[in-house]
Amino acid sequence: MSYSVGQVAGFAGVTVRTLHHYDDIGLLVPSERSPADHRRYSDADLDRLQQILFYRELGFPLDEVAALLDDPDADPREHLRRQHELLTARIEKLQKMAAAVEHAMEARTMGINLTPEERFEVFGDKDPEQYAEEAEQRWGGTEAYAESQRRAASYTKEDWKRMQAEVTDWGERYGALMAAGEPPAGEAAMDMAEEHRQHICGWFYECSYEMHQGLGEMYVADERFKAFYDSMLPGLAEHLKEAITANAARHTRA
Repeated sequence: MSYSVGQVAGFAGVTVRTLHHYDDIGLLVPSERSPADHRRYSDADLDRLQQILFYRELGFPLDEVAALLDDPDADPREHLRRQHELLTARIEKLQKMAAAVEHAMEARTMGINLTPEERFEVFGDKDPEQYAEEAEQRWGGTEAYAESQRRAASYTKEDWKRMQAEVTDWGERYGALMAAGEPPAGEAAMDMAEEHRQHICGWFYECSYEMHQGLGEMYVADERFKAFYDSMLPGLAEHLKEAITANAARHTRA
């Protein structure tokens, strides 16, 4: 059984012009000709075309494809082994590319899609993605994390600047409260702890009192968070943790 050039073009998803070119350069010469001198392709020709298209997909130039297919020492099994090796290498490369794209997607999902100049303007010398991977490992499966991702993805540079300004203002007021001798369980400190919780609720996710207490523990246990809060005023991390605990107890009783 043989096939016309139009049929083969349809089978293989190539153009008739491509098949004519392959014939002209001797890469795929049809086994038969019709009485009207039209090209007719056999099953063996289709097998060769399949090999050609495979190597082309992998980026081989036509002259190298011809050399591979016309090698008298190569057999079909050798071609299959070579193709398997090439496919495996291609898959590994594509997997690495996919991982790189996923990483870029995660960064954009975090909402940190600012230019380098904008990042410095908003965050100074702090890297907003520094703890992104660790945050996903800790809380990636939680609804709170998913909600935080959804919200942050929509934030503009002005949103991030406004958020940072709120944090700075809160830190200055909390530092002043401590300097005035307000105890963690005092009304003023508990009100500031509640404001801290509401800030999280407003910008990132619904932070329950139980979750807030967990954060308070982390602010003391994790040296990086402790350093952040203590940079506002030495001892602020521990003071805030106790205020958060007292505030949670106050609202639980209520």
